[in-house]
Amino acid sequence: MLKLAKAARTRYIGDIYLDFFEEYKCTTLNLRLLWTDMIITMDEEHIKFVLATGFNHFWRGRRQKERLETFLGDGIFNRDDEHRALARPYFARDRTSDFELFEKYSLATISVAAQSAIAGVPVEVQDLYSRFSIDSAAEFLFGEHLDTLHGSLPVAGKSAMSVKGSATDDDFGSFVQAFERSQEITTNRARRGYFWPVKEIFKDEAVPHAEIISRYLEPIVSRALAHKGTMKRAGLHASADQNTFLEYLTDSTEDPKVIRDQLLNILLASRDTTSCLLTYVTYFMAMHPQVTRKMRAEVLEHCGRHGAPTFDNIKSLRYVHAAINETLRLFPPVPINIRESRENGVLLPNSDPTYPDPDPQPLYFPGSTIVMYFPMHAQRNKALWGPDADEFDPDRWLDERLRKYTDNPMMYTPFSGGPRICLGQNYARNEASYFLVRLLQEFDTFTLASDVQPEGSLPPSEWKTGRGRQSMEKIWPAYAMTLFVKGGLWVRLGKAADGN
Repeated sequence: MLKLAKAARTRYIGDIYLDFFEEYKCTTLNLRLLWTDMIITMDEEHIKFVLATGFNHFWRGRRQKERLETFLGDGIFNRDDEHRALARPYFARDRTSDFELFEKYSLATISVAAQSAIAGVPVEVQDLYSRFSIDSAAEFLFGEHLDTLHGSLPVAGKSAMSVKGSATDDDFGSFVQAFERSQEITTNRARRGYFWPVKEIFKDEAVPHAEIISRYLEPIVSRALAHKGTMKRAGLHASADQNTFLEYLTDSTEDPKVIRDQLLNILLASRDTTSCLLTYVTYFMAMHPQVTRKMRAEVLEHCGRHGAPTFDNIKSLRYVHAAINETLRLFPPVPINIRESRENGVLLPNSDPTYPDPDPQPLYFPGSTIVMYFPMHAQRNKALWGPDADEFDPDRWLDERLRKYTDNPMMYTPFSGGPRICLGQNYARNEASYFLVRLLQEFDTFTLASDVQPEGSLPPSEWKTGRGRQSMEKIWPAYAMTLFVKGGLWVRLGKAADGN
């Protein structure tokens, strides 16, 4: 366990588990930590079984609920059935107002970035994208205008590292710090396995951060419930198309804790999924200028130099969508996840072709046992994706290689899969696509500003001789529930000349 803890601090994300898989020539393994079953898998067939074909044999589990309870409470990421059913109908609807929000906050974000570009100052885009996504999410979810985009931004060459990026000292920074510290605590609990309560025997480390988050959310919930009471007494109802998620929740329940926890869970997903995706797309645009040029040419062809994207012309951006898919393949927002088997054990299907076995025997999965599965490793597996699996190549989604995915779609699960597939994946894809159109209309070059990365945030020199993408990276990918760039992603943006 000490070896695993050290690897989490110093090695490439999930790399130590690849050591185990390669050593034992398998893709599913029982680590047996301290005489306790602990299954790890990067096997596409076994991940598919956990998420979809054997879904009823697995759940989030009692242990995971205990780890997350202080932070996520009754929200959909800490419950299995009823609370997810509460949220699902809202996200099944298409709302014209979504694109209006995308436009409003995309333009505000681009304006902030353009000021730095004109001044020749690098931008910490991970922080900027977090502000973009949380501002748009707050209006979408609560009907609140946070305006974090105009708070104190990280300063190039002066900002220290925060839990998940670069630190700021504004109100947004304190709320987000509590948000991110809670994620870090719950991730560390998972790394400590069954024994995490020993470290917190005298106090729950997540409580002070959860209190900061609650102080922010509870007045919003109270106002919404009071407004519902006023509307009800007046015999009025909001338009179903224009309802915020908060209004939808107050129509479904009057329990303030359930409402608060659902808001927090969806806010987590809304912020982290979109900001992670945009951060890593920008990283790849900086690493691959030829990809940027092709993406931008397609944007200008379909949307023009200044035109607002529409639902129809966004659907036409085949190469942009390919770049998004490829980014999600190499850097899924949740690179490592956990489930627990239900009380009765079950036989797993035969393994994927990574390590061919002439006489395959089904593996027995014990009851009430944790499984840690690795979408990131499965989505980089050369046995599934071919010898170039570690390479960033959007064309794999447009040429004959796409057949690998269409024949077996569960080898690609950046938004999970099966009955618990991400409710907001279409919203996240639409938001990211819209923002990228506006970004590429304004900027035509993206250059990594490694010279201003906070101390300790660049990859260690020993990574250069590592396996796979580890040897290629110019940034330090890390995760605390969701993926991020250690120290933030500092980039110099090149403003496109008029007419270009």
